Amino acid sequence: MLSSDEGIFLVKVAREAITTFLRDEKILSTPVDTPDRLKEDMGAFVTLYRNGDLRGCIGYPEPVKSLIRTIIEVAISAATQDPRFPPVTISEFPDVHVEVSVLTKPVLIGVDKPSDYPGKIDVGVDGLIVELGYYRGLLLPQVPLEWHWDVDEFLSNTCMKAGLLPDCWLKPDVKIYKFKSQIFEEEKK
Repeated sequence: MLSSDEGIFLVKVAREAITTFLRDEKILSTPVDTPDRLKEDMGAFVTLYRNGDLRGCIGYPEPVKSLIRTIIEVAISAATQDPRFPPVTISEFPDVHVEVSVLTKPVLIGVDKPSDYPGKIDVGVDGLIVELGYYRGLLLPQVPLEWHWDVDEFLSNTCMKAGLLPDCWLKPDVKIYKFKSQIFEEEKK
């Protein structure tokens, strides 16, 4: 678990990384005052909101590089590469709210039969990854709370995020992973 000071640091770095990229087209260097804990490999997502609506969300679910480098990269990607949205402009960015989710390593959920999955998932605590062959979809733990989904709806929507049918989670060859997330965000304006 990260401290609140470390979380605040990550959110500030995410905003600074986006500002630097939008203004100067440069990738922010790792700040010299980065706490050692943030140099460890961890998965993370950066989510952007404007007027309460999603404006971008990109991340690495696996711990593939240092958390600080992950935050810098995915913050820029959330602002400029999310295929669901046009790139964020420098003029609108002051109205964008930045949220950082730091993830635990995803763990495969073991079940005897697919209908057992709902009993192994804690809505609002667990994030999900659904995987079938090359198809893979991820939803963060906060998503089902925002949409008031129960566990079956959460599973179905994660399947659809992967580009699969909503009931794909009932197929025996589908793999479902869960993870936890620690969320840090800017103060609401």
